[in-house]
Amino acid sequence: MSIEALAADFVALCKAGQHGEAGARYWSDDVVSLEPYPEGPHAVCNGRTALEAKHTWWFENTEVHSADCEGPFVHGDQFSVIFEMDCTLEPFGRKHFREIGLYTVKDGKIVEERFFAAPAGE
Repeated sequence: MSIEALAADFVALCKAGQHGEAGARYWSDDVVSLEPYPEGPHAVCNGRTALEAKHTWWFENTEVHSADCEGPFVHGDQFSVIFEMDCTLEPFGRKHFREIGLYTVKDGKIVEERFFAAPAGE
């Protein structure tokens, strides 16, 4: 499967609200996930099991009011996606999130996901 096809399917699943299925289909067993905030238990997740636990925690603690994504934007062995969410995350309250996910692909699987967010207050 080409990276263009993989990225297009990944984004289509995310747009359909099937983030878990997107991960199950495309994360490598050794995937690394890096959040833009250096503190907290999910700032760096190593391996599929840790990333699945992060996603489980997110969906158990977050009420998503609306979500959308734009992309993919492909370059070489990477693609990026712009995510926007309006959600309530305990204990922070309702927030609007906009971030970029950068995914690196090797042998047809995502080996790294790295998220970029605007500084707080912007």
